[in-house]
Amino acid sequence: MSNVSVATNCDETGRETVRWSAYPSWAHFTWLYAFSLLAGARGLLLLRLDLSGWEVWVGGAAMLLGCVAVMRRWAQYILTSRRIIVRNGYTGRDIQVAALDTLSDLAVEQGPIARFFEIGTIVIRSLSGDQVLSLRGVRDPEVIKARIEALRPAPPRHG
Repeated sequence: MSNVSVATNCDETGRETVRWSAYPSWAHFTWLYAFSLLAGARGLLLLRLDLSGWEVWVGGAAMLLGCVAVMRRWAQYILTSRRIIVRNGYTGRDIQVAALDTLSDLAVEQGPIARFFEIGTIVIRSLSGDQVLSLRGVRDPEVIKARIEALRPAPPRHG
């Protein structure tokens, strides 16, 4: 399955269709790469100096990289014509669901490192205020926020 998929055509029967689907970006786990690099470098230094314990450090670095692969698939974000879904990528079980017509606020949060990697968190609040969805590690979060806003139903006109 690819990282991002987009459906461009609406279902003519009015059924719910997937408009966007993605897993958190690889760049979201930069901190784990840094720890893995440090652990691997220490292991290689111990190996070069012919000291014991290098296997543990290199093995630890490999395990951290394995954690990235597991954690990245933990959450799948799906935008349909009617809902936003956070789904467990392993079990397929929906973790959080919000109907587009119940959303009150969409915001993008990015720190300097996230901005550098062009990722961010989309924070979605419900009208009732009791539900908050956070789509973390989303590549091009402003673009995805605009897609969500474009699918939201127009507010009723008072006249």
